[in-house]
Amino acid sequence: MELELRGITKRFPGVLANDSVDLTVREGEILGLLGENGAGKTTLMNILYGLYSATEGEILVDGAEQAFSGPGDAIAAGIGMVHQHFMLVPVFTVTENVVLGVEPTLAGGVLDLKKARADVERISAQYGLEVPPDAYIEDLPVGTQQRVEIIKVLFRDARFLIFDEPTAVLTPQEVEDFFGIIRALKDDGKGIVFITHKLGEVLGIADRINVLRRGKIVGEAIPGETSEAQLAEMMVGRPVDLVVAKPPAQPKEPVLQVEDLVVLDDFGNPVLHDVSLEVRGGEIVGVAGVQGNGQSELVEALTGLTRGVSGTITILGEDVSKATPRQIHDIGVAHVPEDRQRSGLVLPFTIAENMVLNSYHEEPYSKGIAMNWEATAQMSTTLVEDYDVRTPSIDVPVSNLSGGNQQKVIVAREFGHDVKLVVASQPTRGLDVGSIEYIHERIVQERDAGSAILIVSTELDEILALSDRILVMYRGRIVAEVTPEETSATDLGLYMAGGKPS
Repeated sequence: MELELRGITKRFPGVLANDSVDLTVREGEILGLLGENGAGKTTLMNILYGLYSATEGEILVDGAEQAFSGPGDAIAAGIGMVHQHFMLVPVFTVTENVVLGVEPTLAGGVLDLKKARADVERISAQYGLEVPPDAYIEDLPVGTQQRVEIIKVLFRDARFLIFDEPTAVLTPQEVEDFFGIIRALKDDGKGIVFITHKLGEVLGIADRINVLRRGKIVGEAIPGETSEAQLAEMMVGRPVDLVVAKPPAQPKEPVLQVEDLVVLDDFGNPVLHDVSLEVRGGEIVGVAGVQGNGQSELVEALTGLTRGVSGTITILGEDVSKATPRQIHDIGVAHVPEDRQRSGLVLPFTIAENMVLNSYHEEPYSKGIAMNWEATAQMSTTLVEDYDVRTPSIDVPVSNLSGGNQQKVIVAREFGHDVKLVVASQPTRGLDVGSIEYIHERIVQERDAGSAILIVSTELDEILALSDRILVMYRGRIVAEVTPEETSATDLGLYMAGGKPS
């Protein structure tokens, strides 16, 4: 049993996304796929899953050439994909989500819920997935929702499974459980494609590793015969410093002070409970936690996107509890939002237009009621070069960029002016190791220049490497404050799950 991509080329206007790519996945094998932003990983997998058609090349399953006109054809050929952003209906049960679109029915077209439930239990038991079939998706933690996605794929008889950044939102304990599931799938003869930017993880789980750079396969590596540094150099084309070099912090006066902050959701339920924290100039405070435990609401409150019902937020001695996002920006706050497409970019706008979203009303980018496009273009070109945004032009719509390059546009825009406080949520999400290295260096430079830095990240390695102090959030409360020197990723994972290290 074998899945083969042969000579796959994909061209978009002005961009060669994939260039004669050959790739093979065999029965009972885990293939790791690494590549920097814009390398073509997502495009290649979208071709394999029937979302795009290749300009040239062919896909073969067990030696037979395939012609996919959509995901349905790929699924019929035994290919399944677990997306980074889950495709689940929150108000449906696990069983209803698994069978959606391929429901087993009784006479008269009535859903055979008993059979559907039994199938979910069978698959769950076979691979150690341990998912309650009658639970509603909205009540399940992220790690369990991912298991539902895996069951969905297996229910459709997938023989080859593609995982796109599967550990991005998991705690360390959930990652270990997930790897156990992957190994069980491998032992059952499934072929696995594991897409990730986490070098340590791919070395720990993959049998082979293919590296994409600028649309081409530039090398293959075998775990045990290579290192993280060698993989990083293959990805980026130059040596990469994987360790964040930073001198000890020299904290100054408080820049951000939050006292007893309470925030409600749209239904009037508290999502932040009496949160108090302080960030001083010249220090980096990291906020760790599983997604959905109040970090997003905290960031929105700090940047004026939502308001607390009680408590105070003070920046540089000024109460900004009721301030607008523009007023907070004008104080000197840079904001890297969690969801780049919903909150950070206007997708139909060009790169240049997105670069001035928070400063278009300021000189030199405005001349009265008109835009100064020459100044805008000059600034945008400089930032695109500095942050290595892969694009043929600053006039390209930002929707045409890969997710990682979209993130670079946001980080470049926010760090590209004089800031006193940085509030960054997932600042390196979707970035390759070279870009992560650069952004980490810029964050440390901002700290050393006296800025206060608050970073929210689900990447525990990032939190431990960058932070001078670490806060852990669980169910809307700060449940721990530690320093990187006195804790580990395992301890943080326990705090994030509501426990405590023994």
